[in-house]
Amino acid sequence: MVRTEEELQKEQKPAPFEGKGEILVRSLLNGPDEMYKTGRVFAHTTVYPGSGIGYHVHNKESETYYILSGEGKFNDNGVIKTVKAGDVTFTGAGEGHGIEALGDTPIEMIALILYDKRQ
Repeated sequence: MVRTEEELQKEQKPAPFEGKGEILVRSLLNGPDEMYKTGRVFAHTTVYPGSGIGYHVHNKESETYYILSGEGKFNDNGVIKTVKAGDVTFTGAGEGHGIEALGDTPIEMIALILYDKRQ
């Protein structure tokens, strides 16, 4: 399969989890069926300047971010860290996180949510 950029499902929406501003989500794979039911999100996400995804906890799933560009403030279970291009974050099942764009450029990242099948 090849899915061109024009064919991607795209959604510009308010930042989730009581975040601020807006984000753009481009689904690279479209949900659990295309992920062999091992996860629910594989997406290229843009967090615009002044915007941020609010802190939230993942139950029975993990979320990984691979930062493509920009700089952000990442809340890793209450510990604030700066992330930039090339960094990877991992939030395991039962853990929480949030991310906010810093500066005048958006954060571009790949987001992957996988189910915790160990339970």
